[in-house]
Amino acid sequence: MAISKERKNEIIKQFARTEGDTGSPEVQIAVLTEEINELNAHIRVHKKDHHSQRGLMKKVGHRRNLLAYLRNKDVPRYRELIKALGLRR
Repeated sequence: MAISKERKNEIIKQFARTEGDTGSPEVQIAVLTEEINELNAHIRVHKKDHHSQRGLMKKVGHRRNLLAYLRNKDVPRYRELIKALGLRR
C-alpha cells in the first residue's frame, strides 16, 4: 500500500524547489497525493478495511491543511501545483 522508495524519490525530484528539498509544501502535497491515490485503489478493492480508510481521511486532511497554507502563502505556486497534480477539477 505504501509507495515505493523509487517512486517517492521521483516525486521529490519533480516537485523540489531546490536540490535536496523534501520539506517544501509542494513536495509534501505531491507525496501525500500519491499516497492518497494508492489508498483509494486499495479501498476500492477492500471496502471493509476501516483502518486504511481512517488513514486515508487523515492524509486527506493533512493535504488540505498544506494546500490552505500554500494558498495563503503564495497563490501562483498553489495554482501551479494543483494544475500539475490534477486537483480541483
